[in-house]
This record gives sequence, C-alpha cells and structure tokens, in this order.
Amino acid sequence: MYIVIYKLLYKLVYTLFRIFLNYLYTVFIMLKQVILVRQDLKLPKGKLASQAAHASVDAVLKSNKKLVNEWRSTGMKKIILKVKDLEELLKYEKEAKTYNLVTAVITDAGLTTVEPGTVTCMAIGPDAEGKIDKITGTLKIL
Repeated sequence: MYIVIYKLLYKLVYTLFRIFLNYLYTVFIMLKQVILVRQDLKLPKGKLASQAAHASVDAVLKSNKKLVNEWRSTGMKKIILKVKDLEELLKYEKEAKTYNLVTAVITDAGLTTVEPGTVTCMAIGPDAEGKIDKITGTLKIL
C-alpha cells in the first residue's frame, strides 16, 4: 500500500517539477531567430526579403514544435544580420550546428537576380537568445 502511494506521489512531484521547469524556461529564456544575409550578392530589397522569408519558414518547419509555439507566443523575434560572403555564412552554419541549433540554408532557383544554385542566406533558430548570441553576437544588423 505504501509503495503504491509513494509511486503516485513521486509521479505527481515529478510532473509538477517538469511543469515548473517549462514555466521558468518560457518566462526567463527569451527566444529568437536570426537570418544571415550575404552582402556580396547585393540583392535588391524585395529579393532579399523573399529569401529571408524562405529561410525563416524553412527553419521553423525543421524546429521543435513546442519551441516554435513558445517563440510564436512571445512575438516571433527575428533579427536580420549581415555576413560578408558565402564562406562566412558557411562558417556560421558549422558553428551553429556544433551548438545543436536548427539551420536553414537557402539556395536560390535562379529565375530572377542570381544564378541557379546560389546560396543567399541562412536562418538559425528559433532557439534561446543566449545560445544564438554566442555564435552571431558580433554580426551587424542589416
């Protein structure tokens, strides 16, 4: 009898603790997504906006649904950052993967401004702002 009660209490306390941790996570950890855009391509504003949108959506579709829901409920913070060229963009992709962050590298179809297969931008996240800032914190905002 005592073992059954103990197991039930243990499950209750464990469940409440997990709920509490989730609450702390959503209250104290800000979430964001960053989109890195290549500056060497000198994309027109409209093209740049569409490529950034592709990157954002692709990264969200690859992300943990619970994390995405939390990010959505807090305003879906997105920051557009500048990278010099493809080499720099790929450097940040590699670094983001070492932190187990979701990335989405966008390759253009080449129907308008750039050649087919050109990598234009990359999204990182959504995830904890602190994790993303460890990688992209020195980049300039577009």
